[in-house]
Amino acid sequence: MFGLGAPELIVILVIVLVIFGGSKLPKLARSMGQAQKEFKTGLSEGAKDDGDSEKA
Repeated sequence: MFGLGAPELIVILVIVLVIFGGSKLPKLARSMGQAQKEFKTGLSEGAKDDGDSEKA
C-alpha cells in the first residue's frame, strides 16, 4: 500500500492521534468513511451515465 510498512503506519497513526486528540478520532473516521462512500457512489453513477450515453 503506497510502499508503507507497519512502522510507518504506526508513526502516522500516532501523529494523527496527537494532532486531533482521542475524542475527535471517531468523528473524523466517520466523516472519512462517509466521504469515501459518497465518492464510490459518484463513481458508480458516473459509470452508469457513460454507459447510457454510448447506447444512445
